[in-house]
Amino acid sequence: MLGLDGLKLPLVLRTELDLGLMLLTGLSLWTRLRNLDYPSAVVFDEVYYGQFVSLYMKGVFFIDDSGPPLGHMILALGAYLGGFDGNFLWDRIGAEFPRSVCVWSLRLLPALCGALSVPLAYCLQVELGSSPYAALGAALLLLLENALIVQSRFMLLESVLVFFLLLSVFSYLRFYNSPEGSFRFLWLLLTGISCSAAVGVKYTGVFTYLLLVAVACVHSWQLIGQRAVSHLRVCVECVCRAVCLLLVPVLLYIFWFYIHLSILRRSGSHDQMMSTSFQASLEGGLSRITQGQPIEVAYGSQVTLRSSASQPTPCWLHSHKANYPIRYSDDRGSSHQQQVTCYPFKDVNNWWIIKHPDRQELVVGSPPSVVRHGDIIQLLHGMTSRFLNSHDVAAPMSPQCQEVSGYIDFNVTMAMQNLWRVEISNREAESEVWKTIVSDVRLVHVNTSAVLKLSGLLLPEWGFTQLEVVADRVSKSHHSSLVWNVEEHRYGTSVEQREREVELNSPTHIDINRNMSFMAKFIEVQMKMLTVKQEESEHRYSSTPLDWITMATNIVYWLHPTTNAQIHLLGNPVSWGGAHLGLAAYQTLALIYLLRRRRLIKDIPEAAWQRFLLLGVVCVGGWAVNFLPFFLVENPTFLYHFLPAYHFLLLLLPALLEHAHTHLLSARQRKWASVCVLAALVVVLAVFLELRPLTYGHPELTANQLQALQWRDTWDFLFRRK
Repeated sequence: MLGLDGLKLPLVLRTELDLGLMLLTGLSLWTRLRNLDYPSAVVFDEVYYGQFVSLYMKGVFFIDDSGPPLGHMILALGAYLGGFDGNFLWDRIGAEFPRSVCVWSLRLLPALCGALSVPLAYCLQVELGSSPYAALGAALLLLLENALIVQSRFMLLESVLVFFLLLSVFSYLRFYNSPEGSFRFLWLLLTGISCSAAVGVKYTGVFTYLLLVAVACVHSWQLIGQRAVSHLRVCVECVCRAVCLLLVPVLLYIFWFYIHLSILRRSGSHDQMMSTSFQASLEGGLSRITQGQPIEVAYGSQVTLRSSASQPTPCWLHSHKANYPIRYSDDRGSSHQQQVTCYPFKDVNNWWIIKHPDRQELVVGSPPSVVRHGDIIQLLHGMTSRFLNSHDVAAPMSPQCQEVSGYIDFNVTMAMQNLWRVEISNREAESEVWKTIVSDVRLVHVNTSAVLKLSGLLLPEWGFTQLEVVADRVSKSHHSSLVWNVEEHRYGTSVEQREREVELNSPTHIDINRNMSFMAKFIEVQMKMLTVKQEESEHRYSSTPLDWITMATNIVYWLHPTTNAQIHLLGNPVSWGGAHLGLAAYQTLALIYLLRRRRLIKDIPEAAWQRFLLLGVVCVGGWAVNFLPFFLVENPTFLYHFLPAYHFLLLLLPALLEHAHTHLLSARQRKWASVCVLAALVVVLAVFLELRPLTYGHPELTANQLQALQWRDTWDFLFRRK
């Protein structure tokens, strides 16, 4: 490089290396990645996540109601890098992987996330205002925590979630602490990206995200109150924070689903809970069944009508050769007409014929006379030739609604009660034609203005425990229980018409445009994930949040089929107890500080007080938002649910000890405190090594050695005595 006087000046590049941080990273990688393919068998919840990984490899659609798709896609990426083709039956815990499966790659990305969380915790601690010694202490606690090692070494999601949570907090603090500069907002952008990734891995990540948004709002409010800051800078800061922390996470969250739905293009067992339009957009399945069927419903059409109600399984309007009982169990009388129900299986009795009220023909004319919004139709059951009927008779299970039945032949003197008006709620402005799959239709009984509705109640044994269908006069909205759509559709034609069509070479069917927009798919999948919950029974290793505090429980992740080798999710009791003592100590100290400051007594400098508050907001707040919501969860909870909150406690303890060392202890007390802290770290290391066989599954212990490690009676160990 040339200077002003023409002389050559050297180009200098300065690089700073933190040897301690590099050593921590190396140790973390070693503890998490070594012998990663052991055991070469399915471990605990790998049996659950592995099924989704296989479906990704095959491109088969699925829905996991317990979480969004990014975490599953990360696991699938690791499997893809190892050449996994998805051809493995994840049927039981302990099933041996074949040699063709690269077990190491299946577990690689969660292990990397768990390993990188250790140096990330070190950096986060520094951003909280702690010294390198306190940061080193926090990193060592994470490094030597048996539960964190176990959870990160298998194809599970907690380590991935924790990595993004720590990254989001670190990025925001780095942004907040950085001086003004062009690259400062890159840290804010990384905060938004990592927040979206955390929520994309598990919905519990939203609590930490909301905590960061609240902290950013407080900081923005403080910035607005600084008169020395220009109006332009205040506007730029607020707009950038809104874009990076609100807009970017939302767009990325939608983007995770875009990738998810782009990969899963094929039909599978889970798509039955989706709408007919969604199913028809997938390859195979309903798409194959409905290929080439007519798109416009006409008089003479033969159709199946599916309820749009949100439920785990679909059902179709159905009738069969059985009548309602003369009297119900509550002594109410019925019409004793033919039963009409909603049946959750495809069946020949699900087919109905659209009939014009003024015509006797049950075939589609040439050209077809299509049904439009507002038209009056009759629905004739294909197998029993009974008309769909309703009248002023109370429904069997919903007496506030009208009974829906099949019209009985001997009752021919009744007034016309089998007329229904077609109302298409999502009709296009330029077309009001009733269309297959895409049209959402309400069927309104003409005489009574009642709407055909799926009540959702099960009929007794006389109704074969099928779902009740009623006509409701009160419901005027477009709730999904009132909406039906045509799923399968064919034109009913006469023999002469079919022969004429063959001679003229004209196709009987019209191709349906199955292009469903991504946003429509995204909204439907999102609603299903949030509303449809599978029943979960009590699990042997489930526990309550109070059990996590005292570590009264463990989880057996893997047992060797013949030896005493076993892996347990079990925390380091010294770190575990110290972290909770630190939480109690911080809360007590914070209360004392607040009371004394209320009396205008300031025990520590203002800068130290602000760091103390920030430590509480990040660490105590991070613990609270990741722990307290589990008290409201109805489904079974497990010890691994506590690990995200536990990370924040491990960050809190060293910072609190340093605060006490600096501001609360005398010089002589500081020396003894340092010795005690070093002794505690040695004990943590000793306990880690003692529990190591239960963390890695080797070396194998004898029954007596295992019994010696069962420090609590509530811990579940397996003893095989030779």
